[in-house]
Amino acid sequence: MPDPITWADAWPYFVFFFAFSYLCGSIPFGLILTRAAGLGDVRKIGSGNIGATNVLRTGRKDIAALTLLLDAVKGAVPVLVAWKFAGEPAAAVAAIGAFLGHLFPVWLKFRGGKGVATYVGCLMAAMWPAGLAFAAVWIATALVSRYSSLAALLASLATPFVLVWLDDYLLAQVFGIMTAILWYKHSMNIRRLVAGEESRIGSKS
Repeated sequence: MPDPITWADAWPYFVFFFAFSYLCGSIPFGLILTRAAGLGDVRKIGSGNIGATNVLRTGRKDIAALTLLLDAVKGAVPVLVAWKFAGEPAAAVAAIGAFLGHLFPVWLKFRGGKGVATYVGCLMAAMWPAGLAFAAVWIATALVSRYSSLAALLASLATPFVLVWLDDYLLAQVFGIMTAILWYKHSMNIRRLVAGEESRIGSKS
């Protein structure tokens, strides 16, 4: 395995890994799968999001589960590739690239999803114990509240602290930035949560 590439002496590698990861993240699996299944444009129902939670509102749990899996995979794969060939700094760049690709896909005029599954995929690939911690917080919150958005918000909020606890300060900073962006993308959800108007898991509205 080659020596890890540092930020200072190999910026072209980081540009490459960011671009590669961005393009991977930009693949709109939720839209592709729902159209292939004859369910129409998922952006025209529910929240208008292309992610698994909105795909679930079509009534197709299998398509929603596959969307969740593939949205996570498109975050995990570029992070794993970058880490293998250039070490953790490149993997951190790849995580940001894949996450932004899902949020702002070039194929959909930069109007994408909210990034939770891709965030988790990046996290599992970069530091799987932190990914398991995210899943634990998400599941516990979802079971109690039945709010997917609240579960994602709390799990993402915990992630940088878990990474600090695991002594990985680079990833803590990177996922801290990604968490802030994820919260921004959930700003409408936060408003609905405060107003008691947020849709619960399984709701078609």
